[in-house]
Amino acid sequence: MNEGHVSMLAFCVVAVTASALLAGSGRQPARAAQQAAAAAAKAITKDRADTEKWLRSDPSSYLAAIDRRDFGASKTLTVGRAADNDVRLDDQALAPHHVRVTVQGDTFLVSAVDAQAHFAVSGKEQRTATLGPASIQVGRFQLRLSHQGFPALIVFDPRSPHFKDYKGLKYFPIDLAYRYEVPLTPSPRPEVVVVQSTRGNERRARRVGWFDFKVGETPCRLEAVRLLEPGVGENDISVFFRDSTTGRDSYSVGRYVDVEKQANGKYLVDFNLAYNPACAISDYYNCPIPSQANTLTVAIRAGEMDSHYH
Repeated sequence: MNEGHVSMLAFCVVAVTASALLAGSGRQPARAAQQAAAAAAKAITKDRADTEKWLRSDPSSYLAAIDRRDFGASKTLTVGRAADNDVRLDDQALAPHHVRVTVQGDTFLVSAVDAQAHFAVSGKEQRTATLGPASIQVGRFQLRLSHQGFPALIVFDPRSPHFKDYKGLKYFPIDLAYRYEVPLTPSPRPEVVVVQSTRGNERRARRVGWFDFKVGETPCRLEAVRLLEPGVGENDISVFFRDSTTGRDSYSVGRYVDVEKQANGKYLVDFNLAYNPACAISDYYNCPIPSQANTLTVAIRAGEMDSHYH
């Protein structure tokens, strides 16, 4: 799962399946299939527009990130205006020593330090809180408490200088041939695997199974995993992949596609909603790298392309 990524669930509103798009014969089924295809394309178009709007100006945009500090052996970082903080934020709205954040297992203990300091969680001011992976507000800044088994603090600024680097996103044309409803073939022994990351960390995941589909006449298989990290739900399945467009038309690390379980037990895998990891745009993220097993020889000419922010 790509931390920080804007929601890619717009397609859930239109639960269109590949079989529905091709279903039936006669005027009524054909008309229904056309309407379903149009609705799917409209939802994908809206999702892309929403993502670009979010990237351009949202306070949680990848471009809003201005700093990242990994927790060291002390498992504590301090944030404030004074020079002796681990993270110094030069803003008069902050106290010299504003907050102290300490990793406690899978959670973070956040404490205001100076008497006048406080922070906000979901708009509510607090002096102390124990939180899972979450975001807190200090002055104009948002601090993301990122865990992933390798805890870090990511700083977001609505006045980030990186917003000037915005140049939009590029996508392949919408092609519903890359939209599949398929069963998950479960792993007979759901084993723990290592997922390499862009910051050199070895993240842990459980292999839950595989999705099988065809691109044209070519059979393809992709491994599905569940990251074993705080904040990841039991049913949160991730698919990280490369294909023959990787490093050419699409981002060199690879791409991700979110899957959604349907009422019939199958999963909707729509590559039109495939997206780049956050590290395609910002250096302040720790992104999973697709495994060799998830490297396809075919081209998935759907979803996000490389917009060359790096």
